[in-house]
Amino acid sequence: MDPYAECLAHLSDGHRAAYLTGLGPGSDLDHRGTSLTEVLLNRLLDAVRDADNRRPLLGTARFDAARFLGDADFEGAHFRNEAGFEQAVFFGTARFSATTFSGDAQFERARFRGARFREARFDGDAWFGEARFADEARFDRARFSGYARFGLVGFLNNAAFDGAQFLGNIGLQGARFGGHAWFDGARFENDARLGPLVCAGSLDLSAVVFAAPVIIEAAAGKVWCTRTRWEAKAVLRLRYATVDLSESVLAHPFSITAQAAPFNDRTGTDWTEDTLEESDLGGRDARVHITSLRGVDAAHLVLHNVDLTHCLFSGAVNLDQLRLEGDCPLALPPAGVLRRGRIPMRWTVRRTLAEEQHWRAAQGYGAWAAAPTDVEVLEPSALAPLYRQLRKSFEDGRNEPDAADFYYGEMEMRRHDRKRPRGERALLSLYWAVSGYGLRASRALAWLLGAMAATVLVMMLWGLPKDVPTTGTGGRSTGQSVSQASGTTDPVDPDGPLAQRMTSERFEKSVRVVINSVVFRSAPQTLTTSGTYTEMLSRLVEPALLGLAALAIRGRVKR
Repeated sequence: MDPYAECLAHLSDGHRAAYLTGLGPGSDLDHRGTSLTEVLLNRLLDAVRDADNRRPLLGTARFDAARFLGDADFEGAHFRNEAGFEQAVFFGTARFSATTFSGDAQFERARFRGARFREARFDGDAWFGEARFADEARFDRARFSGYARFGLVGFLNNAAFDGAQFLGNIGLQGARFGGHAWFDGARFENDARLGPLVCAGSLDLSAVVFAAPVIIEAAAGKVWCTRTRWEAKAVLRLRYATVDLSESVLAHPFSITAQAAPFNDRTGTDWTEDTLEESDLGGRDARVHITSLRGVDAAHLVLHNVDLTHCLFSGAVNLDQLRLEGDCPLALPPAGVLRRGRIPMRWTVRRTLAEEQHWRAAQGYGAWAAAPTDVEVLEPSALAPLYRQLRKSFEDGRNEPDAADFYYGEMEMRRHDRKRPRGERALLSLYWAVSGYGLRASRALAWLLGAMAATVLVMMLWGLPKDVPTTGTGGRSTGQSVSQASGTTDPVDPDGPLAQRMTSERFEKSVRVVINSVVFRSAPQTLTTSGTYTEMLSRLVEPALLGLAALAIRGRVKR
């Protein structure tokens, strides 16, 4: 340390006093590699303290590789030029709250136990690459005017950037958060790329404003985007995350994609000392789960390969413009045979909304997913429009087979809506029972086969006459004239025990009558009065059931 050969810590008392006396506000400091106790650092900062505002005023400050053995209190200081703390080690709490860095601030590879940068102002570039924070790091309401580099930084505990302003670019490539990462209320004015990063806890982006395009790549436990304003295009590539988008403002194209493979930080470094790696999250489900779209305008939203099993759609608008790409599963009804009271039930396999699951659980329908304590259970009248909008989204995307599940859900909610007229609900119940709203071919075919079997049985027992009607010709002669007459005998109702009427001959004739009636719409067989009316009824009902079955099959294979 000029003009002495020793560092400040090893100067004699006299030389140290003389050195400190020679300092003043705005002096340059060079104490690279020096071990500074808390007392010694305070004496050094007092020597450069401004007499007017009592804030330390430093020129160019070099503390690279310095060791701060106690708390380092730079709170309120003003670094007029470059501030260098590269590879510095802070054994106590580093206090830089309300500190102003007019030049570049260099903290690369520094080691912090506890760090407070609340309301710090970085007018130049801020370099924290590969730094380590053992305890909680606080950057609340900090202001970064230049480039804020946090590449490969290791936050072993929580990190808070609540209310921070990033006016320049920010780099978080390879950052690791062992706890939570809070950005609540922060603002990003320039293009930003957050990640790839790993966060063991929550990545909280609530009420953040992204004024420019942003790409976020994160392997995180939870990602909170409630009340977030996305004022430009945004792309989120995530792993392991549970995402809440409630009341987010999406003004431009916005996509969430589940990243299939682990992220590559693209930094080309393997320096991973005691930091969290994505492999440490391997015990979790790597899929991305969306929990809420409430209050979101989905006109610009694209979801790719995300799980919507527990997603709440109520309150979202423009769901008919939502795009679901890849595998986006929704909740399924309970499997197996269930009972409601004494009635056995097997639920139709289809995709359902979480809100319907909540309603059915509240109605006691069985093993449907119950609503969380803070989620309101909606009535069918509120759920039908949600299904209708999602159905339209799939139909507009030429995906009518998958849109059928949402049509089924819409019709189910209409059928259970007690605000609708009873006649309409009865008609919907009949439509559901006969063919599953024209979507269940097996149900319509089962009814068709049952109706045909019943018609065959009626024909065997009562519809076919006892004997085949005969046609005869007769005449008479009167003088020179001869007259002739012909006619068919009326069919005679069968008599005798019912068992005697169930012969193979009558069965064959009955089957022929039914098939001709249903398929070919003709019945050449002469029938009894009962058979005639039965055949007329079968012509009305059974072709309709056949048509419903064909409609259901067409709906599942239609392109």
